[in-house]
Amino acid sequence: MSVSDLPDGGQKPTAVILVDSEVLEEKESLQSLRERWPDTPILCEKTADENIDSVDKIDAQDIITAAYKEKVRAWERHAGATVLESYIRHLPVNSKVAIFCHDNPDPDALSSALAMHELVTFLGHQPTIYHGGLIEHQQNQAMVRLLEIPLRRILLDWELEDVLNEAECVITVDFHQPGANNILPVDCVPHIIIDHHASDKAVSADVAFLRPEYSATSSLIANLLMNMSLEMTPRLATALSFGLRTDTLSFTRSFNQVDLRALMWLNTWVDDDLLQSIQAPLRTPETLASFRQALATMEQHDGLVLAPIRTLVHRDDLAQVADFLFATSDTDLVIVYGIQRQKMLLSARSRREHLHIGLTLSKEFPDGQAGGHRGMAGGQILLSNLGVEHTDDEDSSQERILSAFTKRMLNLFESGDEQ
Repeated sequence: MSVSDLPDGGQKPTAVILVDSEVLEEKESLQSLRERWPDTPILCEKTADENIDSVDKIDAQDIITAAYKEKVRAWERHAGATVLESYIRHLPVNSKVAIFCHDNPDPDALSSALAMHELVTFLGHQPTIYHGGLIEHQQNQAMVRLLEIPLRRILLDWELEDVLNEAECVITVDFHQPGANNILPVDCVPHIIIDHHASDKAVSADVAFLRPEYSATSSLIANLLMNMSLEMTPRLATALSFGLRTDTLSFTRSFNQVDLRALMWLNTWVDDDLLQSIQAPLRTPETLASFRQALATMEQHDGLVLAPIRTLVHRDDLAQVADFLFATSDTDLVIVYGIQRQKMLLSARSRREHLHIGLTLSKEFPDGQAGGHRGMAGGQILLSNLGVEHTDDEDSSQERILSAFTKRMLNLFESGDEQ
């Protein structure tokens, strides 16, 4: 066929990909394509000899391989959605379903829990969302309030025992290890696990979705919902979109093609005014005090910033301060920490190429006390595991513990050559 006879439906193509020039009559096929579509990007085999402006050289096999991979991912999404929906649908009629977030749930956990709550309700059962800890971050509080997320906080052991005994199905979102930063007992085996965190241990569940290729559990769940019968709503789309944006820091830190796919799909239903109301809540005076303390006490060692907060009122202040300090020139690793309820709480951010901050902290503080992703992590470490049997609220006692922890973090990260 001649280049002039190639059908284009009267539309200018987004791009032209030349896989095999032998099917064209013209000997100088690239030149002919350029003459027909002067301003259209052209992709061709790396082996092509012609030198024409705005022609990018590619390996045709790369395109074919990418297409195969995307098809397999589509099959996986459809198969996973089918398994999840079928499992919940075939629970005994009107079953009680317990959906658990990790302690002090963040937007990714809250939106994921809400999505599962809506799915379980749609499939004819009675869901309840549970969490431990507190919801202190202003954005998280606004999210719960404006999206009317139904939550129940569990305080006592007997409450948790009753919930687990009565539930026909237990679902965990945004975590996969019972007892690690969550209220579930360590010997609990959930029925369904949905999480985007990597695991170096075997996970026990009837249905387990551990997908570290997703940057947020919200993204994973959105990709599953694409292949389900649940109708998307502005409320749910706004929640999932905010959870995804938060875990990727508005797509300024690690994200993947699957996350962009989820965001584009969700954007059809997102309520922009509602999303803006959640993103820009007012800060409390206690949070401003945390910023002031961190700026006054922080230490800088080349690209490492260590910032202890001596009087930590709200746990979620740590993440806000960490994000703020991380946006500083010549800084590639930030750790912000403070003491609450006989625990050292921390939030970390990293852009060091050879450092997986989550794995490094999980090795330093095992048994689920700390962990996370390559560029973002957190932890709550018992003071007893730091060699402190008991501490009071006196400034001198807190100061000694924070000082010792600063030295430990400095020894762990100052060299900059961690793996």
